Amino acid sequence: MEKAEPRPESDTVLLRAKRWAKAIKRDVIAIWLAARDPRTPWTARILAATIAAYALSPIDLIPDFIPVLGYLDDLLIVPLGILAVIKLVPGALMAEFRQTAAHRAERPTSRWAAIVVVLLWCLAILASLAVLTDFL
Repeated sequence: MEKAEPRPESDTVLLRAKRWAKAIKRDVIAIWLAARDPRTPWTARILAATIAAYALSPIDLIPDFIPVLGYLDDLLIVPLGILAVIKLVPGALMAEFRQTAAHRAERPTSRWAAIVVVLLWCLAILASLAVLTDFL
């Protein structure tokens, strides 16, 4: 039996980072589901709603343009919050939420829908600017 050639260290680190990022994305969706499910204990629901809202929000506690510290919240606050929620939610229930989240992540995304949303935002901005220029 031949031994497989060892992978370069950077390759395994990159693969592990990709898997970790996928798991974080799945868990954010899972805790969002946990926050909305009445079977989840109320303390876990409150924490899950807070962490999911923070993770999905475009506004960060520390802005990303601040060197090093800007990404600290994304690398520490969100994963630690997810871990806290996972500890508070019963294991079988969390497994169900993760399975549902993984299934939702597999669904195809619509670029046309994204284009429509961006166009609607552009129209809203243009309409706001038109109203503002008439007002001024």
